[in-house]
Amino acid sequence: MPKLEFWYDFASTYSYLAAMRIEALAAVAKVEIAYRPFLLGPIFKAQGLTTSPFVLNPAKGRYMARDIARIAAARGVVFHVPEPFPAHSLMAARIGMVAENEGWIGPFTRAVFAAEFADKADIAAPDTLSRLVAGLGHDPARVMARAGSDELRLALRTRTEAAAEKGIFGAPTFLTEDGEIFWGDDRLEAALSWVRTSRAPG
Repeated sequence: MPKLEFWYDFASTYSYLAAMRIEALAAVAKVEIAYRPFLLGPIFKAQGLTTSPFVLNPAKGRYMARDIARIAAARGVVFHVPEPFPAHSLMAARIGMVAENEGWIGPFTRAVFAAEFADKADIAAPDTLSRLVAGLGHDPARVMARAGSDELRLALRTRTEAAAEKGIFGAPTFLTEDGEIFWGDDRLEAALSWVRTSRAPG
């Protein structure tokens, strides 16, 4: 089955939209999704930015909030801009790396995004993350301990460096097996179509 990599930061608003629909669309397209959590902060820093462009440009931030509210309403998804924004996503990303290694990254990703953008939960709070992990049937103490290990710290740093090396500059980004990059929730269908077409016989 062809594969599409889904690169995202848990603080990313448009990644939330993509995460809540990617599995259903991929199932129809018969494409496997490889979840790739990473951190946008170092990517932005390399671009000379001190925080999210949606914070640095208030008009752009207001547009983003309204744009996602419209899209979410049309899709039947709840959306709130979290406080603070952007959320501190470091620990969620580390746990995401654990979940990726252990095979429960999809459910964890959706749970975190829903907690953050639908339920207004603080995804930087250990209690929030422990609750989400437990809700998925895993031992929070074990998972949190592994997520805080030097091994996972290095893994996430390496993952984020890999994102930059691949030319990823924002989230969500969809990366095909032949190296094509598609950026943004609104490019998800195009990415899936590319994967299917490029792998078609003949």
